[in-house]
Amino acid sequence: MEANKFEAQRRQLLLASGLGMVGLGLGAPHVALANTRLRQGFQTNIWGMPTYYLLKSGALKKVGIDFEEFAVPSGNLTMQQMVARQVDLGTYAGPSFITGHDKGELVAIAVIEYVGKTTSIMARKDLNITKVEQLKGLKIANQTGSSIGNIFMNTIAPKYGLSKDSFTEVRMNVNDMVAAMAAKTVDAMVNVEPYNSIVEADGLATQVVNYWDFDQMPVVMAATPDFVEKNPDMVVRYLQAWLDVAKDFQSSPEKVSGVIYDFYSSKGYTMSKSTLQKALSKIDVRPHFPSDFQSYMQTQAEILLKAKRIKAIPDWKKALRPEFMQKAITT
Repeated sequence: MEANKFEAQRRQLLLASGLGMVGLGLGAPHVALANTRLRQGFQTNIWGMPTYYLLKSGALKKVGIDFEEFAVPSGNLTMQQMVARQVDLGTYAGPSFITGHDKGELVAIAVIEYVGKTTSIMARKDLNITKVEQLKGLKIANQTGSSIGNIFMNTIAPKYGLSKDSFTEVRMNVNDMVAAMAAKTVDAMVNVEPYNSIVEADGLATQVVNYWDFDQMPVVMAATPDFVEKNPDMVVRYLQAWLDVAKDFQSSPEKVSGVIYDFYSSKGYTMSKSTLQKALSKIDVRPHFPSDFQSYMQTQAEILLKAKRIKAIPDWKKALRPEFMQKAITT
């Protein structure tokens, strides 16, 4: 696929993702809770598609929640919106959540999914790269400040002997990277689905390493503390809607992939349905609050503190709020 085609697709997706797309729950069998309209952020890469499906499934309507949706290219941008109190809820991986708590006291109300298999370092196929060490001296596209970017810079690169000055980091959003690979302006990219499957299917790149062996990457549903304080009942109902949606991912994958395929098609992406299904199969959608989550987050926080990305290790009693998911499951 030619570079200018990917550039056109990129611009179309940016037009949709850079602006808050408004979607209201139409009607409701319950009275709207506290007359509050939930402002839901989500990223337009594959990590955000379970949230997109939640919004389109009607599950929130069933529990009487109206909503606005705010789409952006990646979760760290949703986190920034939440720190600025422009969005109430959003998903992103642990490092971005810890940064958001450090900057805006954001709280985690659930783990929604595991996405380690969706994230890879991809290298241009013509370079015949098979090992991370071979990236030395090359230009690597990376979304600075994102969870996957932080893990690459702070964990994976050093493990394979790559210091920050041993390659050129080309900073860009994940949805810009396909066009950059096609144009050969970068040699490799740190990216997520569906972009990895797209470049692979079109013969542009091959996988060097997958993140799963380094980090299973639980994705947090985070909330602003003020939203949780004012709307505790809504938070529980919201998580109950997630529990219903998770059943669709398990029992009706074709239904789910159809909704998500339509989203990407409407933005100009021309991937096949099988390519999208391959990308979606790498997500484990499982809303819960794992008992060992604090231990995992402690490790991530120590890495960020050492890299001077946060001021201090969070007070986990304030940052992690499992009581909402516990109530959603038991009521």
